[in-house]
Amino acid sequence: MKDAITSLEKNLYCETAMTKITNYRSLFIVLKRLLDILLPSVTLFISTVAYGVPWSDQYAMLGMLGGFIFTVANQFYGSYDNWRSRSVQESIKMACKAWGATLTILVFLVFMLKHSQNYSRVVFVLWLLLTLIVVLFFRYMSRQMLRYAFKMGLSTKKVAIAGGGEMGSYLIKLFRNNPCFGFQIAGVYDDDPLFLSKSVEGIPVCGNLEQAVEDAQSGVFEELYLCLPLGAEKNMIAILDRLSQTTTIVKYVPNLFAFDLLHAKMIDLKGLPVISLYDTPMSCPLFRTLKRFEDIMIASLILLVIWPVMVMIAIGIKLTSPGPVFYRQKRIGWNGKPFDIFKFRSMPVDLENKRVIWGHACQKTTTKFGQFIRSTSLDELPQFLNVLAGDMSIVGPRPERDIFIDTISQDVPRYMQRHMVKAGITGWAQINGYRGDTSLKKRVEHDLYYISHWSFWFDIKIIFRTAFKGWRAESAVPSLE
Repeated sequence: MKDAITSLEKNLYCETAMTKITNYRSLFIVLKRLLDILLPSVTLFISTVAYGVPWSDQYAMLGMLGGFIFTVANQFYGSYDNWRSRSVQESIKMACKAWGATLTILVFLVFMLKHSQNYSRVVFVLWLLLTLIVVLFFRYMSRQMLRYAFKMGLSTKKVAIAGGGEMGSYLIKLFRNNPCFGFQIAGVYDDDPLFLSKSVEGIPVCGNLEQAVEDAQSGVFEELYLCLPLGAEKNMIAILDRLSQTTTIVKYVPNLFAFDLLHAKMIDLKGLPVISLYDTPMSCPLFRTLKRFEDIMIASLILLVIWPVMVMIAIGIKLTSPGPVFYRQKRIGWNGKPFDIFKFRSMPVDLENKRVIWGHACQKTTTKFGQFIRSTSLDELPQFLNVLAGDMSIVGPRPERDIFIDTISQDVPRYMQRHMVKAGITGWAQINGYRGDTSLKKRVEHDLYYISHWSFWFDIKIIFRTAFKGWRAESAVPSLE
């Protein structure tokens, strides 16, 4: 009887503590929604006062409508959900999207209702900028207040991790390095005897999975993260069946470390969650368009600047060696499709009709002028024409010759995944020294890193480093390792 009363008291205490924490979280979201509703009206009033326009019912209605639409837009973009695990940058992006959608809808309504003459355009622009600044300021300050609240022990969430392997260890470090999540790790659970009575990343292993279920029933933690290895499906189903009899939130973390991922992402297929293991940023039409626009603009600007240099190089080739100015060569590009790459000719005509061996570029016979343009990489300048034609990109993995692809792809794992984006004039591998007759293994590693981390700003960084520092040579050994 005494044990039953003690157990009942323990459960009541846990339920009370969890209710308090839930109330703190709910209060934060309520305050956030309230601010999003009120701020547009307040900033619109300030904008009218600043410009000297009298406040009227028209402006009051615009402010209230703006606040309502802004709150709905934030809900649509998920600003009020999963706020713990979101970075400040992600919160700012969501707020910008929501405010942009709000302004678009408001402008459409004002013009459709023919009320545009009732509003000052200067006030509207001031309102646009001021609201965005104030909203972003409050978003930032709210995160700082949350950090302080978490340090004080308010609104923290007790979580546990089932699985002490690589994924569980990674999750512990992720929670520890991001205090803004507000997670307090209650313990680790694992059936592996090697983990029992030990700790993972300083967090004690409290027992096996059976103990995790009992602790969940007792309210020791609010959320349980399942980080079990592949092949543990039977155990997982049994655990989930028992956890369904508790109020614990259960989240499954797939062991993605079991795969060598490339641009992995989660997608929704008519309600079915799908993890894309090998993917490319160019599978998104928006990213393809952005990169194509980037290529056309930058290549056009560069060609406008360098065309006199290209003319002088062409004259130099003609004066020092008989034959054409340009040299064409079959290379493999995007999706494994061949294309003709353009270069300024640096070798005697028909030299490569003889046997060609990979890794002997430095031993190729060149003309005197050809040696100069090869050593300065000026022979690569015509490739900006390939960029305008759409065969290449400014930034991307360097294309290889078609006659070497079969051999290299068999010897170097994941080599063909380099072709999931367009070949480039410069790339992450090149600015880190892996160009020409250098280690293919290292080159592929850098190329895949570029594909996995591609962004517009990453391209700009590589372009600037190429322009100001050139290609840094490494003492890598030519090999097919």
